[in-house]
Amino acid sequence: MKDQFLQYLAHERHYSALTVLSYEQDLRAFEDFFTHIDSQLSWETTDSNIIRAWMESMMDKGHKATSINRRLSAVRSFYRFALSRGMVERDPSHGIAGPKRSKPLPKFVREQELNRLFDDVPWTDDFKDVRARTILLTLYSTGIRLAELIGLEDGSVDVRGRQMKVTGKRNKQRIVPFGDELAETLTHYLEIRGQQVPSRSAAFFTTKEGMPLTRWQVEYEVNKHLKRVSTQKHLTPHVLRHTFATSMVNHDAQIETVRRLLGHESMGTTEIYTHTTFEQLKKVYNQAHPRAN
Repeated sequence: MKDQFLQYLAHERHYSALTVLSYEQDLRAFEDFFTHIDSQLSWETTDSNIIRAWMESMMDKGHKATSINRRLSAVRSFYRFALSRGMVERDPSHGIAGPKRSKPLPKFVREQELNRLFDDVPWTDDFKDVRARTILLTLYSTGIRLAELIGLEDGSVDVRGRQMKVTGKRNKQRIVPFGDELAETLTHYLEIRGQQVPSRSAAFFTTKEGMPLTRWQVEYEVNKHLKRVSTQKHLTPHVLRHTFATSMVNHDAQIETVRRLLGHESMGTTEIYTHTTFEQLKKVYNQAHPRAN
């Protein structure tokens, strides 16, 4: 029965020899599993519980979700073929969902690295330097998106009230608070901008010629200055958004508060930061506990 399916793939579906071999290996893996459980089991008598047990065994062995789903797909295809040819009476794989692919944990810059950037790294009073430091601190202190930062105007930032109005996805606006340090930094930026940029657009962050900054210009500045303290490959404005959220959760902020500050529609989007925190806890535990390894 299995050989007939493989012949069907090769001669009727015209799959490549490599693809057919892949199907054969995946089907053999399942066959080895169920015959190991019970030598009397066959493709005709295997049920959905056996398939689920097979998936669980692969997860226990550390197989990735993509690998498990590929093997499950091969079994599904086989049973669809066998059922259509009357070789089996039922499809035990029907309705079985594969494991969800795990989302990669968000990258973030370590807290001590950012402390070094803002507290120890030398900065000048040149407009570009002041603007770069202000942008970095704004992204880290508020967690706003790159597009939201570029969209800020003078009227959006209330330094005295310690808050800014940002326009997020689908033009939804929200108020984001900030602290004294950013307020002082923004005030200093406005002073230097007033001295060194004679005329400008309504944008809060501008070029020295007074034009609004582009995405590329902000990304370049963020990458350039984060490299002064971090060796990570991807140092983007979005990494600072992740860093803001991770820092908030690490310092006991409620996840609902973080969701509202980030402007997420769904709590599920924000909950990834709880996983990030747990991964950090596991790392510290494994390094610190004498019997962890």
